[in-house]
Amino acid sequence: MADKKAPNLLWTPTKTSKEETNITNFINWLEHHKSLQFNDYQELWQWSVDEIEDFWESCLEYFEVDYSGTYSSVIDTYDMPGGRWFSGIKLNYAEHIFRHRNEDNPAIIFKSESTVSTSISWQQLAEKVAAFQEFLVGQGIKEGDRVAAYLPNIPEAIIAFLAVNGLGAIWSSTSPDFGTSSVVDRIAQIKPTVLIAVDNYSYGGKNFSKAEALEEIVRTIPSIKSLVLIDPENEIDTPPAVNSYSWDQITNNSAAQLIFNRVDFNHPIWVLYSSGTTGIPKAITHSQGGILLEHLKYLTFHNDVKQGERCFWYTTTGWMMWNYIQASLLSGGTVVLYDGSPAYPDMNVLWKFAEEERISHFGTSAGYIVANMKADTHPGKDYDFSNLRSIGSTGSPLPAEGFEWIYREVKQDLWLASISGGTDVCSAFVGGNPLWPVYEGEIQCRALGCALQAFNDSGEPVVGEMGEMVITKPMPSMPIYFWGDDNYKRYKESYFEMYKNIWRHGDWTEITDRNGVIIYGRSDSTLNRGGIRIGTAEIYRAVDSITEIADSIIIFLDNDGKEVMPLFVKMAEGFDLNDELIGRIKSTIRSNFTPRHVPDQIIAVADIPYTISGKKMETPLKKILLGMRPEEVINKDAMRNPDALLYFVNLELGG
Repeated sequence: MADKKAPNLLWTPTKTSKEETNITNFINWLEHHKSLQFNDYQELWQWSVDEIEDFWESCLEYFEVDYSGTYSSVIDTYDMPGGRWFSGIKLNYAEHIFRHRNEDNPAIIFKSESTVSTSISWQQLAEKVAAFQEFLVGQGIKEGDRVAAYLPNIPEAIIAFLAVNGLGAIWSSTSPDFGTSSVVDRIAQIKPTVLIAVDNYSYGGKNFSKAEALEEIVRTIPSIKSLVLIDPENEIDTPPAVNSYSWDQITNNSAAQLIFNRVDFNHPIWVLYSSGTTGIPKAITHSQGGILLEHLKYLTFHNDVKQGERCFWYTTTGWMMWNYIQASLLSGGTVVLYDGSPAYPDMNVLWKFAEEERISHFGTSAGYIVANMKADTHPGKDYDFSNLRSIGSTGSPLPAEGFEWIYREVKQDLWLASISGGTDVCSAFVGGNPLWPVYEGEIQCRALGCALQAFNDSGEPVVGEMGEMVITKPMPSMPIYFWGDDNYKRYKESYFEMYKNIWRHGDWTEITDRNGVIIYGRSDSTLNRGGIRIGTAEIYRAVDSITEIADSIIIFLDNDGKEVMPLFVKMAEGFDLNDELIGRIKSTIRSNFTPRHVPDQIIAVADIPYTISGKKMETPLKKILLGMRPEEVINKDAMRNPDALLYFVNLELGG
């Protein structure tokens, strides 16, 4: 790696803003109630991972979590997986959502490509949730039963989840942009009794019918006995054993009463899914109490959400950020939803939405920020962001240029919280810290209660150099199990094969001397050239700065001792790849990093392959380029753009 220089300082919190943060309030509470004193965030973090039981018990008390029963231990074993947290107490996630019920602020604000903005009051939310609960009870739904959703990012999805959760049943959702087999591969694993669905959705100015897909899903999953349709455009042909219902009819009952069935702390809350690009998706199951505590901690401390603030994250119901952002309700915030393309009718649609709805916390992907850079948008000049307090970024590492662009083109007095975590814990391991400054290209901190380290090849923690991201102690939001995974077999294979009793997440990371964090990309797709590890995020950072390149993917191949590192580029509209541009790409990479970072070949392709959740498919593509058949390594229904693979099959690369 090139000699490191100190990154640019982009934002510093004021003394007043630090005093007003939720973290400062927690520090003061710890001093008053626990006689603990911390001079800064780093001391607080160190205590939170050295004394994880004291930390999580303090969270239980600080947030005044409502529960029944008593617990004899905070966690019964530090062995991973298998630890049970707060055994003996019962609680309910949805019950804590409605603790913030008030009529001064809306609960939900929603807009889509094809609808005007609407708001849902807490009273309306309570009525709809209660009415749907009454329907579910009538269908025989009880604690532990599964209810699945095939829905866009609409208010009905949150309403349905809260109803299901309030009963102690288990939720699972997929987005209608998933292919039929992708949906079946996911929700068939959990045998849902009820499916809530749409038969159409809009994206990019087009309407997509899902009627045939929905009929096939219902036919293929025999456990489904009830189908609830939201605004259907078609008659859905269902098997005789399946009854169909209208959402509007069954939720039009304002007399129903909310139900909050408290369940065991370790009872499942929902099932999320891995990408499934290389096989049947892992059915990741989280606990009711673990998610409640983690979301209270993260949204309150690391997002600094306060009563009445409006919280938005661009997502779909098939991505964990949907589960994550609705947790803003736990902190008294208003959840803001948008359904549709972030680039239709143009790249400014979400910025305009942020102005119109006076959004406080705006969340998006690193890819969206980079796309804005390439589109040369100037949202700070075009829109009023006086209410905007923070921007969150996730999905992939945000390059330093993306940090600089936010402060140059969006707003200078803004807290940029780049975060990284995963579906695995439905939260972030590293992320925002309103007490610390923001440096370009650097995530601010390790999250409270997350004992994250970077391990070198000897399995030792290191600072200031790239290492394997690991979590050395359990967290409440780690999966309780994978659904149907006997004896934790797939669970252990996923996280615990490299180190005994230490979670290996699969990212290359660096803890900086400022205690910030840099993510370099997936460790299983690391470019190991001449014994030097290169994170793919470094290459993308350099290439993203070149206007003529719309997107790229880089692969390192080592086949029978022959090494080759090709860079595949998707050209921006109106540009072609020529010798001058190839030379400029190489010199940009070399000047930003080292000669080892420079690809052997640069090849133009029609498209870059992505998963539905927006991840570049580096590892599957590597396997294809090494000669494996696509059907052996990829489930095309788990891809956003399966045709992107066609070019790479039978492609021969020179060494």
